[in-house]
Amino acid sequence: MASVLNTVSSIRLSKLNASRVRTQSNLAPISVSFTRRRLTVRAAETDTNEAVEPQVPDKAPAKNGSSFNQLLGIKGASQETNKWKIRLQLTKPVTWPPLVWGVVCGAAASGNFHWTFEDVAKSIVCMCMSGPFLTGYTQTLNDWYDREIDAINEPYRPIPSGAISENEVITQIWVLLLGGLSCAGILDVWAGHKFPILFYLALGGSFLSYIYSAPPLKLKQNGWIGNFALGASYISLPWWAGQALFGTLTPDIIVLTLLYSIAGLGIAIVNDFKSVEGDRAMGLQSLPVAFGSETAKWICVGAIDITQLSIAGYLLGAGKPYYALALVALIAPQVFFQFKYFLKDPVKYDVKYQASAQPFLVLGLLVTALAMSH
Repeated sequence: MASVLNTVSSIRLSKLNASRVRTQSNLAPISVSFTRRRLTVRAAETDTNEAVEPQVPDKAPAKNGSSFNQLLGIKGASQETNKWKIRLQLTKPVTWPPLVWGVVCGAAASGNFHWTFEDVAKSIVCMCMSGPFLTGYTQTLNDWYDREIDAINEPYRPIPSGAISENEVITQIWVLLLGGLSCAGILDVWAGHKFPILFYLALGGSFLSYIYSAPPLKLKQNGWIGNFALGASYISLPWWAGQALFGTLTPDIIVLTLLYSIAGLGIAIVNDFKSVEGDRAMGLQSLPVAFGSETAKWICVGAIDITQLSIAGYLLGAGKPYYALALVALIAPQVFFQFKYFLKDPVKYDVKYQASAQPFLVLGLLVTALAMSH
């Protein structure tokens, strides 16, 4: 194989098929052309037009894709043809737990939850409303309006790959939305509310989800507004629902949870790193696109950590030092995993980071809720 030393000092190409490269006595300058799916290297103005095409992998799911990941709706999923499994994948069950936990925090903060059959049953219905129904609606809607971006970033996903039809997706969106609103109405009647606060919370959250994903507003086009809206949806809204179901939603709780949603903004940024290519192509100003990945990493961890430290300071000032200390203790492992995983490579380690660090964040939410109930 001939060695090439001309205008380019060194070019490394891995896994080339050596049989396709022919020895030449004279080589002209090398031209390199990049396309989205393939790297082609060829000698210019020579007696050969034969191209050397390295094996660059297409954007496809892992060869040994996991059925479990498919059901959770996370990357590394196996390809599936069963429509019900595809429908479940679109709702991303892995995103339900924070909403379910938010209901738990709101119920705890109310100070009126009791371990009776009725209260447990109410909380389960509220969790179903917040998780499978309205979060499922949000995720399916988001995938629908992101189908062009996913065709660039993850073309194997159910909608861009054609594994599920347009009518089936739209039907799923409506069924989940109406199911969530129905649960909210039932809970208002069950709780004896004169004003249907849960229904309006569900309606407001659903509208927020729509304008987050859909044009013309499409809040996710702006990294700051979109991510804060997402953070509020995951932290504030389920908390408000849980507290309104069992007690009274007070202004101080509204302010506190909205502040906590800044940490949710940071969590939302984590998911933006894997979509940089598609976001840039579609003109979406996610923070990694607007500021670059390096700066966006620090904005992300800063939003998460500073918010929680501020809440700990608030609890200390409110005469609840033990709760403040417990919250600080839960922040420490989050910082550890940020340096171990996220700050090293936010794309490669995003799942590991979230699985390792976020349990401590949601426990901190419960600590804050218990502090507010006393």
